[in-house]
Parts: sequence; C-alpha cells; structure tokens
Amino acid sequence: MRLNEIKDKYGARKERVRIGRGIGSGMGKMGGRGGKGQSARSGVALGGFEGGQMPLHRRLPKRGFKKLNQKDYNEINVGDLQAAIDSKRVDGSKVIDVATLVAAGVLRRPKDGLRILGDGELKSKVSISANHATAAAKEAIEKSGSTLTLIVKKVLKADVDKAAKTAAKKAAKAGGGKKKAADAE
Repeated sequence: MRLNEIKDKYGARKERVRIGRGIGSGMGKMGGRGGKGQSARSGVALGGFEGGQMPLHRRLPKRGFKKLNQKDYNEINVGDLQAAIDSKRVDGSKVIDVATLVAAGVLRRPKDGLRILGDGELKSKVSISANHATAAAKEAIEKSGSTLTLIVKKVLKADVDKAAKTAAKKAAKAGGGKKKAADAE
C-alpha cells in the first residue's frame, strides 16, 4: 500500500443527489417537489399545517412545567470525589467546594453551584461545601467521618413578609368558612 492508494471505504462518502439535471437522472423535471403549488416553491414553512385539520401539536394536551429561574447545578458522585482525592487532583485537607473542583479540573465550570450524589464510596475524611446533597450522599459522607456544609439560600425579608401575609390570608379565609357553616346550623 502506498500513500497515493489510500482512500475511504466504499459507502463512507455519499455524494449528494443533484436534482433538476434531466429526466434520465431520476430527479429531473419537478425535482422531487411534486406538482405546482405552495410546496413546490422555495421558502415554504408549513410548520404543522394539516390542511385545515386540527394539527397534532394542538390536539395533544399541554404537559409539564418549566420553572422560570431554574438552577443548573454541577453534579458529582461521592465516588468521583474520592477518585479526585486519590489522584491528588484535589487536596483533602482543605474545604472542597465548586471553586476547588473547577480549579482542579474535575468540573468544567461553576454553573449555579454543586450537588453531591451518592454513587460510590468516600474513604477519606474531608470537609465538603455544597448547595445540595442527596440522602445517599449525606449517608456516605457521615459514614466516612467527613463533614458536609450545605449553602443556605439567601431569603429576603420582603419574601418572608409576603409569605406571612399569604399564610394569614389563608388562615382567615379558612376560619371564615367554618364560621359561616356554624351560623347556618
């Protein structure tokens, strides 16, 4: 075999179909677009139109909910943390948090925080700071004698006041409904 004889396997490179090159090509005359009309022209976007029939995307019910300010956390298993400590990428004597893991190259970017998952086993005694941890992860961390510090979400005073007002309104409404029922008897 020589360098000038090297080529791809048959079928690895598929040439595109050249349309509108005569009847003999099999893609001549109409060029695969059928007869006349809107779909025969360029720039057609008939997204979901079914000839007046109720389109599928409108026949099916809406499902689910997408949270407006959803957080995107980095997720790391306890076993992966142990592997990073064993390979000396992460210093076990210092607090392990998102910044430490990003600096060590274990995580790519900080995102919105860190979530610890419980797959694997933690043998080293370390101190971890995270936004969230699963029950299995907490159990594995406690079992190894390590400490877990959860970062508490900052709650504004206005939010607390609003929640208290809402709770008071609900309580008054519930109490008023019982009172009316008692008066009716």
